[in-house]
Amino acid sequence: MARLLESTTELRDNLAAVRRAAKRVGLAPTMGALHAGHVRLIEHARHDCDCLVVSIFVNPLQFDRQDDLERYPRTLQADLDICDALGVDYVFAPTEAEMYPVPPPVAEVGPVADHLCGRHRPGHFRGVATVVLKLLQLVQPHRAYFGEKDAQQLAVIRHLVSDFSLPVKIEGVPTVRDADGLALSSRNQRLDRADREVALSLYEALCEARRLISSGVRVAETVKQAAAWRVPSDDRLRLEYLEIVDPEDMQPVEHIDGPALVAGALWVRSTRLIDNLLCNPPAHRS
Repeated sequence: MARLLESTTELRDNLAAVRRAAKRVGLAPTMGALHAGHVRLIEHARHDCDCLVVSIFVNPLQFDRQDDLERYPRTLQADLDICDALGVDYVFAPTEAEMYPVPPPVAEVGPVADHLCGRHRPGHFRGVATVVLKLLQLVQPHRAYFGEKDAQQLAVIRHLVSDFSLPVKIEGVPTVRDADGLALSSRNQRLDRADREVALSLYEALCEARRLISSGVRVAETVKQAAAWRVPSDDRLRLEYLEIVDPEDMQPVEHIDGPALVAGALWVRSTRLIDNLLCNPPAHRS
């Protein structure tokens, strides 16, 4: 049964014994409201590690809108049940006061956060980097697991680990989708049936971009314009961005000569959804 820990002291004390036994520790950071995507993440970590910590903390530092923070689903008991069923050893679920007893120093993240969500959510990735850095210091895992649906977040964390020379391996876990293609997200709970149907247009736009790139279209602007047409004109929808970037540094590309990440953010009424696909152009013929 997963043991619930709510203080940093409890966490450190329990993990000290684990380290003395030379066990491999894994960390799966989450904000709770666990779904099948989180399950896949936890299953990967459970397979790799002797001791698994799942953190559940709705991090206020990464929310740029107070209403989004207040509306974020909190389902701790259901999350604990899932962790029990998956064989998690410890669930670390601190309060905000426990996690940030004093105003925390903020981790700077650099150019990897300049575009995509970083441009539209000022301060978001500083908040992500700050909480992840603190969790990595508290748990000191051998491996930490993050979903590829949040591709820019994953890139930010990889740069953070490299910049601070942290002794942890960052593992990306593939996006989990519903049968209709919608990427799983805790925010999907806010969508009614009709909203879900139009929300699928983001994935359809990304698929169109992938089709064009794989067929040999290499001008990024051409791909973006064609893909964006897949999002219908609808009062419920606002396409915040649809961009093509280098998957390593998240910088925009003009000409697609190698692997490229097509990423988008779509507002469905007051719910913001993100998704991405890694695309590969055909090899140049000699």
